[in-house]
Amino acid sequence: MKLAVKQRVGEKKKDIKEIRREGNVPAIIYSSKGQPEKLIVDGAEFKTILREMKPGQLPTTVFTLSDGKKERRAIIKDIQYHLTTYIVSHIDFEELIEDVPVSVKVPINCIGVMDCMGIKLGGFLRQVVRHIKVECLPKHIPAEFIVDVKDLGVRQSKRLKDLAMPKGVKPLASPDEVLVVIAKR
Repeated sequence: MKLAVKQRVGEKKKDIKEIRREGNVPAIIYSSKGQPEKLIVDGAEFKTILREMKPGQLPTTVFTLSDGKKERRAIIKDIQYHLTTYIVSHIDFEELIEDVPVSVKVPINCIGVMDCMGIKLGGFLRQVVRHIKVECLPKHIPAEFIVDVKDLGVRQSKRLKDLAMPKGVKPLASPDEVLVVIAKR
């Protein structure tokens, strides 16, 4: 996804408030190459991207940050929201460098819920983990992990070791971690 950014020069609190008053979002990009850079993200453009995005996909979305002169690929490492209005108030990006591994939270989506035998017998799906933290090169970042639950019975579960990990992707959690379970009511 392409995102327009500008360099940020103001250091004071009043400068940050002015950026937000204009409808933009203050941001920072961290890179292993050098010092962090302060940016301004176009607020309207970012809101449009968030509205069109599927829930849970933000951590694995690769953004192309363009300031008119150069383009950089980055992912969102942290996002802060206003407490009452839930408007985005700050974004932390991490620059993606092709040969440097990055850790990413990848969402887990369950399929086969309507055909699940355990649910038909009176159980219910309990998704214990919503994201798995993995380490990989930027070109190997998975968009999501799919867990098929249609073969599960009541009190059966799927664990991290049951997932087929793509080549070059290393999970940063225990292989015995429970992802989903069909619980009894």
